[in-house]
Amino acid sequence: MTILALDTSNHTLGIALVRDNTVIGESITYLKKNHSVRAMPTVEALMKECGVAPSELSKIVVAKGPGSYTGVRIGVTIAKTLAWTLSISISAVSSLETLAANGQYFNGWISPLFDARRGQVYTGLYMFEEGKIKEIKPDQNILLTDWLQELKQAEKPVLFLGHDVHLHQESIRSILGETAAVAEGAFHNPRPSALAFLGADRPAEDVHQLVPNYIRLAEAEVKWLEGQK
Repeated sequence: MTILALDTSNHTLGIALVRDNTVIGESITYLKKNHSVRAMPTVEALMKECGVAPSELSKIVVAKGPGSYTGVRIGVTIAKTLAWTLSISISAVSSLETLAANGQYFNGWISPLFDARRGQVYTGLYMFEEGKIKEIKPDQNILLTDWLQELKQAEKPVLFLGHDVHLHQESIRSILGETAAVAEGAFHNPRPSALAFLGADRPAEDVHQLVPNYIRLAEAEVKWLEGQK
């Protein structure tokens, strides 16, 4: 099985090619640039470099959100278009779960985190058991202070992952103290190869029914709905 994985859900643009249990190519950038312009050229360049023809792809795996509304939409749209055009299966994985996979060797809980502004974050809670990732609390949009208080009551070590963790590190340390661990460097980048492995055995989704998981409505949508009342 040859899998193409795509993650455009945040500033990180990640593309990977995985054949069976081997990563044959991976591209990761963390830039504040338009994924709609860069994603497909990156896919094409990686496939050419790895000598993989579109006809050789068996499955598409995409990070479905949460994250940037535009970023998530771009990735899911590209993935659906490729799956439909090539008549191959498609699976979707949480963007937070993909990031949490970087904490595979942490002995405790893992809280991947994306900033959602106004004191809120997108996060969830995961851990690894016998090499497999397990969801402890579902992905959600929550006030960071409320989230940290929940974690404090559990009194377990928690690893925080994500490029936005630095925005909230002071609050994390002040509430959780020594039970909080913060990853460093490359561990804040979601790995598209990890996304591919997570999605390899996930059930195929209906390409027409697959939609992004934004978790919450965009501000413009909220205002529009309010205006309809």
